[in-house]
Amino acid sequence: MNKRSSTSIQMIADYEGDVTNLFNVNIDGELPILATRNIAIFPGVISPVIIGRKQSLNLLDKLRKHNDAAFAVFCQKDQEVENPEGKDLFEYGVYAKLVKVLEMPGPGNNLTAIIQGLGRCRLKSITRTMPFMLGEVCPAMEDMPKENDKEFATAMEDMRSTTLNYIRMNEDLPDESQFALNNISNNVIAVDFVCTNLPFSIDDKELLISTGSIKERVIQTLRVLHKEMQLLELKQNIRSKTREDLDEQQREYFLQQQIKNIKEELGGGEGSPERKDLEEKAKSKAWPEEVDKIFRKELDKLDMFNPQSPEYSIQYNYLQTMTNLPWGEYTKDNLDLKRAQRILNHDHYGMEKVKERILEYMAVLKLRGDLKSPIICLYGPPGVGKTSLGKSIAAAMKRKYVRMSLGGLHDESEIRGHRRTYVGAMPGRIIKNIQKAGSANPVFILDEIDKVTQNTINGDPSSALLEVLDPEQNNAFHDNYLDVDFDLSKVLFIATANDLSSIPRPLLDRMELIEVSGYITEEKIEIAKRHLIPREIDNCGLTAKEDKPTFTKAAIEKIIEQYTRESGVRQLEKQVNKALRKLAYKKALDDVLPYEKITPNEIEDLLGKPPFYRDIYQGNDYAGVVTGLAWTSVGGEILFIETSLSKGKAGKLTLTGNLGDVMKESAVIALEYVKAHIDSLGVDYRIFNNWNIHIHVPEGATPKDGPSAGITIATSIASALTQRKVRKNTAMTGEITLRGKVLPVGGIKEKILAAKRAGITDIVMCQDNRKDIEEIPEIYRKGVEFHYVENVQDVWKFALTDEKVDNPIDLSIKEEEKN
Repeated sequence: MNKRSSTSIQMIADYEGDVTNLFNVNIDGELPILATRNIAIFPGVISPVIIGRKQSLNLLDKLRKHNDAAFAVFCQKDQEVENPEGKDLFEYGVYAKLVKVLEMPGPGNNLTAIIQGLGRCRLKSITRTMPFMLGEVCPAMEDMPKENDKEFATAMEDMRSTTLNYIRMNEDLPDESQFALNNISNNVIAVDFVCTNLPFSIDDKELLISTGSIKERVIQTLRVLHKEMQLLELKQNIRSKTREDLDEQQREYFLQQQIKNIKEELGGGEGSPERKDLEEKAKSKAWPEEVDKIFRKELDKLDMFNPQSPEYSIQYNYLQTMTNLPWGEYTKDNLDLKRAQRILNHDHYGMEKVKERILEYMAVLKLRGDLKSPIICLYGPPGVGKTSLGKSIAAAMKRKYVRMSLGGLHDESEIRGHRRTYVGAMPGRIIKNIQKAGSANPVFILDEIDKVTQNTINGDPSSALLEVLDPEQNNAFHDNYLDVDFDLSKVLFIATANDLSSIPRPLLDRMELIEVSGYITEEKIEIAKRHLIPREIDNCGLTAKEDKPTFTKAAIEKIIEQYTRESGVRQLEKQVNKALRKLAYKKALDDVLPYEKITPNEIEDLLGKPPFYRDIYQGNDYAGVVTGLAWTSVGGEILFIETSLSKGKAGKLTLTGNLGDVMKESAVIALEYVKAHIDSLGVDYRIFNNWNIHIHVPEGATPKDGPSAGITIATSIASALTQRKVRKNTAMTGEITLRGKVLPVGGIKEKILAAKRAGITDIVMCQDNRKDIEEIPEIYRKGVEFHYVENVQDVWKFALTDEKVDNPIDLSIKEEEKN
């Protein structure tokens, strides 16, 4: 340091009592420089400065050895800069002198320098940075106010009062600040004291120190003070408003949020573990942009709730539901058609139409690459494997499988979910099952869709299903809880039903209907051999090679024919299980299996006396007895139509046998046709005046209905009136019109098999049913000859023989009856 600088400092000391001379310091040249962080020192003000940097410590050592050494203090623009250069320092600072050095307790070299600001100076350049910073500085002279300047005096008075108000309002400033300000009589020292000690921003302080005019500095200080006062009032207003509604729990959360904000300001803020977990899950979601916006918005709401409050749990559960859904996540389909066909055939016997439809869908998907999934409804009697078929389809395509039972569903919210405004709200079962599947293209079974309750006090669930099962709408399915659209178009929905009549028409129209008819005896035998018996042997523990029993085909057929009455195989499975349980009991009791091969003779020993018997053809010895074919929910049956005549003047018609309205109408139509064409039978029309007709269908406890017995009733009446025999081993089915036309009927396959079981060799049916016969495999048609007719006359020509029955009734009209 040169000699001129040392002399100047001594001169400053001589003028300490004179404020004007104290500020107008004239030191021009190279001086040591102390760079401070967030501390701006003004002329005449003593401030403590913590010294920590190596350059600053070196400078402090130098100053302690030479107490009269001059130096300058400049503040950094960015407090993060560790080794500042000229560009990192503000242009204006102060000359300063070291008053005292304090050594603070604690680890490390903690020193605090007490520094008094002198006159203002301006930094020209930095000439050296080590061992301490040196730079070229020049004085920045102060423009002192005139002694009788009323504007300055007024501004100072306003600044003092405003500063005192600010200190009272700011809880962070000590009350001693008011006392200190009141005891500073010199206005120039007072304004610099305010500029140094009030918590202004470092940019505002630099603006103030760069202002050479004291009067202008006071005005600038007032501007900054008023700005800070407004911010302080705003904060206090916000605090007072929020404080009114804060309970103890919210107050605690508010404080936690303040701590969190402080941590974030210090660079250590972190979100809650739940939020981090949700954000991590959201990164892997391929959801639409709109859904992502909603998720981010709802995620921000999570931070507004106290983790201990119920609202936090509700919000967190909602966000978890969103992140747990498989947005755009699809399993890769295995479109190997031969493999799929092999799996379907292995798991289910028959059901050719259903298998064919699934394979067609897979074929189109294979060729096209992308396809909306069909909405299929499998309908048929219970126990035929509609539900289990869904699992096989999922296995064949390598898709996930979920099942939703709709039986007894009476609340629309079960489908669409509850709105989140309700306590205990949750998503609907559609979204829940998609979430459970973990993919957006599972095989989704809607079981028992015909048993959904309609139009209840809780809404109409069947109407809610319209959106789910409409291929044009389900790409944007809206769940009330989720409140965003979810794509269900790739889900393969398969509904099952027993009775289509109970399904609303609009819902029925959206589904592709595939009938799954009941199994015939031959199919049941194959199902029992391939699936039921092996599974039940395993269930009953008879798996040892020497203990494994076998069923003969005749034994299985006996169980089917005489121990079950069903279209499916549920009862068959139970009877097989019952028989094997008996064997397991005897094996466990005597340690010996009573018989390994189960024949029809052993069935009664295992299952008891058979509760059912199949009807057997009873011959053609009686006039008026004709064999008909009927379809029931448990398969095909033969039934007998009996017509008897009794003397009576009224000629009335009596119908018995628990007949339904449609079947009664068929009997009336048949009788009217016979009356209209009585001449073709060679019978006197007046017979109806003297004989009553009674039509009966046996097994009166069993309800019977339908139009398919029309030609059978007409033939029965004709046989009774003519006393002619009906062709042997013949059965018939078909509806008739009043003019005698024969109409086609359904259930042909079941009826044919029922006829074969009863020993029937000839079947009469409508010409239009020929196409149904051609679709039935040859194995089922073998042994039966089909005779196609168009009207009742064709039926009579074939079915009525010229041979009279034994002991025919004399139906001739006597002379007195004629009159």
